[in-house]
Amino acid sequence: MKTELNRKERAEHLHRVISSERFLTKQGLGNEVPFFICPFPASEGLTMIEDRKDLVSRVGHSGVRVLDLNLYDIALDILQERGILEQILEIEADSEKSEIKELLQGVLDPAAHLVPRIGAAIEAEPHDVIFLSGVGEVYPFIRSHNVLNNLQSTAKAAPTVLFFPGSYTHALATGASLDLFGQLHDDKYYRAFNILNYEV
Repeated sequence: MKTELNRKERAEHLHRVISSERFLTKQGLGNEVPFFICPFPASEGLTMIEDRKDLVSRVGHSGVRVLDLNLYDIALDILQERGILEQILEIEADSEKSEIKELLQGVLDPAAHLVPRIGAAIEAEPHDVIFLSGVGEVYPFIRSHNVLNNLQSTAKAAPTVLFFPGSYTHALATGASLDLFGQLHDDKYYRAFNILNYEV
């Protein structure tokens, strides 16, 4: 199947896959973690927000419960709870970008802070599938491959779909690569399936 789908084709494919028994029961994965990447052109970021909300509603009508998590919202919650969001906003203008990045990477470390928060949401809310979005908004403080690597032990009961503004490519020579915004080619991640190629 071609991965270059237009918006309508992508929406229909996602609905068909995510509401299918085969997807929800994690068939055809060969004992791999049930992680899926939904790549989309970065230029469609705003329409993808609408399409994702529409998808949550549509599969909900089919009885599929979605735990819809946004990494940006989770990051803001963590910063607010730690009482440092205001402080970061105050110092941002006068600080080096590298200092802010380092500070945020520490506070939002996937293993120590982000994944436990996602794990708590997974425990608290009954669901059949997990959606993860907000990848572009949290870059470069949080990298999607770090989130996925750290999530492997936490999110294995239900399929997880990461909405990714960029491309997810597999090449025999270089392995698999998450290319954010179609520009950044350094995030190697091998364990996920491209949901646009998943057939039901």
